[in-house]
Amino acid sequence: MTLQIYGIPNCETCKKALKWLDINVVDFEFINLKEKAPSRAQIAQWVAILGSKALRNTSGKSYRELGEEKQEWTEEQWIDAFANDAMLIKRPLFLDDEEAIHVGFRQPQDLREKLRI
Repeated sequence: MTLQIYGIPNCETCKKALKWLDINVVDFEFINLKEKAPSRAQIAQWVAILGSKALRNTSGKSYRELGEEKQEWTEEQWIDAFANDAMLIKRPLFLDDEEAIHVGFRQPQDLREKLRI
């Protein structure tokens, strides 16, 4: 298993997730979304697996700055938006061998089951 976590270093939720991974002795690669934004193709794969709604960072400034028309956007429009501004992507985003498996970190038990630990 090659676990990758997309996030930003100063995100409190990412910090909690990384600490949890360390405590549970899970090897991972952290990828800073601000320094290495994912490609549109990667994002399209993530949306196909998790859906655009799950990937939306609705608490961020970038999301709030989008117009009300965002409520009517298609998956393709969300993919374009995520590709244009990676801060719209909810964090942390967990990938196993480059396939999206989980987003967010409210329920560590959900992640434990997906990681089989």
